[in-house]
Amino acid sequence: MDDLDDVFVAQVMSESLYTVSPDALVEDAATGMMERGIGSVIVVDDDGTLRGILTNTDFVQIVAERQPKDQTPVSEYMSTDLVTADPGDSLADVAATMLDHRFHHMPVTDGESGVVGVVSTTDLTAYVSNIPR
Repeated sequence: MDDLDDVFVAQVMSESLYTVSPDALVEDAATGMMERGIGSVIVVDDDGTLRGILTNTDFVQIVAERQPKDQTPVSEYMSTDLVTADPGDSLADVAATMLDHRFHHMPVTDGESGVVGVVSTTDLTAYVSNIPR
């Protein structure tokens, strides 16, 4: 089995990002997530700076509060107290951070390009399930 300290986030993260602006409507974000079969949307401002993340977990709160989905911007529900990973971080470290914070999705950023990917518990599971025994 590979040592997860020797596996890097860049090897398992999803690079195909679905991004929206903070003023995008919740209903539109949800539709985009469903169409893509994904569990999170990255929220960026006009210059591509990471501002937040909205996940399928957030939609439980949205539905419970019965806000008008066609009028509510994602900025009202997105998480903004973000912990991010770097593409060169070890998978073991990122997995530990995700467990500690109970995250299912973590944006991946680098200093030059901004948001370059997202790593999810699904990505981690897929990687571990394909490790030769």
